[in-house]
Amino acid sequence: MKNDLDALMQTNNLDAILITGPGQHNPAMVYMMGGGHLTNADLVKKRGEGAVLFHYSMERDEAAKSGLKTKNLGEYILADLLKQAGGDNLKALVKRYQLMLGELGINSGRVALYGRSEIGTNYAIFSALQKEMPGLSLVGEFDNSVLMFARMTKDDTEIERIRKMGKITTQVVGQVADFITSHSAKNGGLVNTNGKPLTIGDVKSRIDLGLAERGAENPEGTIFAMGRDAGVPHSTGNPTDQLMLGQTIVFDIYPCEAGGGYFYDFTRTWCLGYAPDEVLALYENVLSTYTKVTKELQLGKPFKDYQEMTCEQFSAQGHPTIKEAPETQQGYVHSIGHGIGLNIHERPWSGITSDENNCLVPGVAFTIEPGLYYPDKNMGVRLENSFWARPDGTMELLADYPMDLVLPVKIA
Repeated sequence: MKNDLDALMQTNNLDAILITGPGQHNPAMVYMMGGGHLTNADLVKKRGEGAVLFHYSMERDEAAKSGLKTKNLGEYILADLLKQAGGDNLKALVKRYQLMLGELGINSGRVALYGRSEIGTNYAIFSALQKEMPGLSLVGEFDNSVLMFARMTKDDTEIERIRKMGKITTQVVGQVADFITSHSAKNGGLVNTNGKPLTIGDVKSRIDLGLAERGAENPEGTIFAMGRDAGVPHSTGNPTDQLMLGQTIVFDIYPCEAGGGYFYDFTRTWCLGYAPDEVLALYENVLSTYTKVTKELQLGKPFKDYQEMTCEQFSAQGHPTIKEAPETQQGYVHSIGHGIGLNIHERPWSGITSDENNCLVPGVAFTIEPGLYYPDKNMGVRLENSFWARPDGTMELLADYPMDLVLPVKIA
């Protein structure tokens, strides 16, 4: 949680963190300032002190909403900095960073860089800053990012926001199911009232509209994949494909709060009208594995233990898994879940290679999503729900929704 940040910085030998970029769709910035319409800003937190938000004059009111200490970048007179830099814009920006950090007493030590903005520009700026401030060590964290560790556990306010997104998500899924089943089938495929094919693109338009109406968005897109595409886990689906009877549809929806806030993650697999016997058998294998894993969830357990359990379960059912054949493209081909928050994928990780720091500790929000995929057989099945490890040790399902495989369809 955020109140762990100073301790995590101490552990990682960081004297400060610097976050740059917009106030929206920028997880590190959103986490520290709560979001807001800032087109570009810098946030600096020195260990043991509060964060300072450096903003442009036009966005001073938005910056003030963060509740953080703020500093107007307009106070650093750019014309003067350019004059000192001999007209060189890069040198002028570097000089401004020197002044900003110097005012906070950050002239040496290790400073971790975060943010979301154009990589080439930032590389130029921070490479030049490093040369001008040799006592400073600008570092990029990889797997042991202090912000990712802090964000791994959520407080009640964060969980309530994720829970709300779960409610929105399941409402939209229900709306989509109603939309699909309101159509009739003709010659094995769904059609509109005008007799034209009902397509995946039509469904995705409904998804986008339903989310927008509820104050959410899906910046990462939506998976609505049918037949062979359902057998490739992250195939998003072909928008021109007609919805057909008896084919598996993997519907994976992972929207977030408008502006790039907290995400939710949810998957169901549907067949329209009926499910062939081979699909029914595959679905039962996935459902039984989901049921076993979710019943075994325990506080404090390494997340990778459930990946191991999933592989063993699917292997016993006769399916290839990435445990025995890491290169496999059929059967079970991914991990059992991941953390969710301001990123759709974040700590804790559940892959076999994840370490002891990826545990189901109190406060983590995470997914459980077993799946089996056979693209050559034109089918794939995945089921996914999101959970919260409560401080009392229970695992809370954050949004409930039926797991029915078959959606009934009228025949024209």
